[in-house]
Amino acid sequence: MHWGYLLATLVLLAVEVLIALLVDDQLVRPYVGDALAVVLVYVGLRGFTRISMPVGAIAALAIAFAIEFGQYFHILYYVGLGQSRLARIVLGSMFEVRDLFAYVVGIVGALVVETMRTKRQLKSVTSSRMQPKVDA
Repeated sequence: MHWGYLLATLVLLAVEVLIALLVDDQLVRPYVGDALAVVLVYVGLRGFTRISMPVGAIAALAIAFAIEFGQYFHILYYVGLGQSRLARIVLGSMFEVRDLFAYVVGIVGALVVETMRTKRQLKSVTSSRMQPKVDA
């Protein structure tokens, strides 16, 4: 387990719940919420598995797209959850092509942050190895 990713998962889950409960607008809930949802899946995958950054991003995007296309085909009704308010909130019930773009933006944002973080960590490790030893 990767504790940093798990913490990020919990924080993003809390943010998503707050958005679902408290925000009713035309920007944050539909687009920012969708972008964060795919990031939530990504950090969850990275937290619970040893999946690599690119594979995790592709898997998270595939899951988000599968859920969105499930909405297109009204999959919740086929599995007996069409009347479940919780299922409709968590998985959604209305297909929108714009959501697919929000997922892509979200995963690209996650990859940018991950790449910057990784480069910073590598730079830190490299510079600490190059420091001369001082004998006391």
